[in-house]
Amino acid sequence: MDLIIYAVIAVTVIGIICAAVLSVASKVMAVEEDERIPLVRECLPGANCGGCGFPGCDGYAAALVEDEELPLTLCAPGGESTALALADVLGRSAGEMMRPLIIRSCNGDCNMTQMKMEYQGINTCVAAKIVFGGTGKCTYGCMGLGDCAEVCPKDAIFFGNGIAHINVDKCINCGACIKACPNGIISMIPADLKIRIACSNKDKGAAVRKICSVGCIGCGLCMKNCPEGAITIKDNLAVIDYDKCIGCGLCKSNCPSNCIIM
Repeated sequence: MDLIIYAVIAVTVIGIICAAVLSVASKVMAVEEDERIPLVRECLPGANCGGCGFPGCDGYAAALVEDEELPLTLCAPGGESTALALADVLGRSAGEMMRPLIIRSCNGDCNMTQMKMEYQGINTCVAAKIVFGGTGKCTYGCMGLGDCAEVCPKDAIFFGNGIAHINVDKCINCGACIKACPNGIISMIPADLKIRIACSNKDKGAAVRKICSVGCIGCGLCMKNCPEGAITIKDNLAVIDYDKCIGCGLCKSNCPSNCIIM
């Protein structure tokens, strides 16, 4: 019996000592939080989509308080109202709100390309891609099985003629579809430059021609005719530098494959 009592006393004493040490440590090692962070966090919509480039709304709120040069307009789901609320809390100018645009870099629908097999497995793009790169002859294009639509919180993605289409009026630019697409054909561009390369195929031109009538063949005519040098050919595929692009449309008018869309 004495051994049990001694054991209980010993455990109790150790517990009290540990509690005291933790209490002191919590005060000595405490990191003070800027009182503005919770106020900034309340202004954000709570989508935690990561579209701003930070790990959720908490990350963006902390970054805004820490960096006074960081734009207040990075929250696409919140839009202009959120930017104005942030400006009021932080005592800064909201700046110009440029709503980005979610695009699909593939125009290879059922009329433009062909299927290479009849897929009967799990009905997701991720699963289909494991089987010889997907159902279509183009292993870079949209598989049309709906992974992007599944994660869209606003039902802004629908399917027609074998590929995904994005309803820009419903889209809140959360970026969930970008992360869900296994082929990486969904991206975000500035809304004022509504021009895109509607292809993601990195094969050589002759190989692309055999499987898709609107695929980029990497001929370079768009690059040669761009007055701002905004287009380069990388891995046989035209790439637009949106920091240089002025949206003139000369690349589109000179594209023999009609894979540039405005």
